[in-house]
Amino acid sequence: MSFSSSGSSSTHASAAPHPLAAFGWDDAWAAAFAPYEAQGLLPGRVVRVDRGQCDVMTADGVVRADSAFVTPQDPLRVICTGDWAAVEPAGNPRYVKAYLPRRTAFVRSTSSQRSEGQILAANVDHAVIAVSLAVELDLGRIERFLALAWESGAQPLVVLTKADLVPDPTVLAHLVRDVETAAPGVPVLTVSSLTGEGTDVLAAVASGGTSVLLGVSGAGKSTLANALLGADVMEVQEAREVDGKGRHTTTTRNLLALPGGGVLIDTPGLRGVGLWDAAAGVGQVFSEIEDYAADCRFHDCAHVAEPGCAVLAAVESGALAERRLQSYRKLLRENQRIVAKTDARLRSEIRRDWRLKSAEGRANFSAKRGGRV
Repeated sequence: MSFSSSGSSSTHASAAPHPLAAFGWDDAWAAAFAPYEAQGLLPGRVVRVDRGQCDVMTADGVVRADSAFVTPQDPLRVICTGDWAAVEPAGNPRYVKAYLPRRTAFVRSTSSQRSEGQILAANVDHAVIAVSLAVELDLGRIERFLALAWESGAQPLVVLTKADLVPDPTVLAHLVRDVETAAPGVPVLTVSSLTGEGTDVLAAVASGGTSVLLGVSGAGKSTLANALLGADVMEVQEAREVDGKGRHTTTTRNLLALPGGGVLIDTPGLRGVGLWDAAAGVGQVFSEIEDYAADCRFHDCAHVAEPGCAVLAAVESGALAERRLQSYRKLLRENQRIVAKTDARLRSEIRRDWRLKSAEGRANFSAKRGGRV
């Protein structure tokens, strides 16, 4: 769907921009929407979802629509903030009849015992991970966010907020280096909403598409969103002095157009950031470990005690931090457990490996006792 000048005109005026261009509409989305356009449906981008109802930005403005037709049993297929939807042109209520295939999707596992995935944002270009400098850095949590960001298909960016609280440039540089070590290949930006430091750079990045703002409560996400929006749109509350944690001032995921171009999806603070089938994302976060692993003697090396392990050699030489290896193992184990709950073949492989290791342990124990059990 596009708007163009009349063919009978003698002028060569350029095509008028689509009313939804500011929200990310392009020729590829128009081509994907063509079958729904033929049915008389309207395109729109979901800016908010709340209890089965959607606020959808259309060419005519925001409309309220019911998502009953796109609420399947699979929680990863429910409509989400950032989706492009096909909406009825009229009706009371209006209904979302379908949504277009997603280019990217940010998914985490829920705290549910059923091990369900939860989609947080769709069709995202940049995953902005906000980390407060008002509290001690949790590099493991940053790595966890990055694994999910890489797995989503978006480009991660780590933003260290409240930089004004670290006035010593030497200390600040040290903190940035620590994060850069935990985030290979990912830009790390220091920002202060109080002084304005770094916000122009972040605005330039965000202008290039759709950005989702992620982080725990108290990371300064809402303050950062207001700085990008140029207005106090998002409610802000002070973090507790005792632990630097904030309250959930943002309770829903909201998509907002930025004055400098691009759109921003602000999310509530995340208490838990569980992996969801993110093996590729974990590998990307720990790319240096996988590079070392390519030189291990055994292709299935577990990097625990195997002879000829290049990863352990890197740890011993100081080229690789022990903390990084421990974090890598932890995230791989967690991801394997999550996948195994929905993959019968993998569950079988894990049980087989456990039986083999148990048998090997019993054999070693028996050998030490001279063959006596």
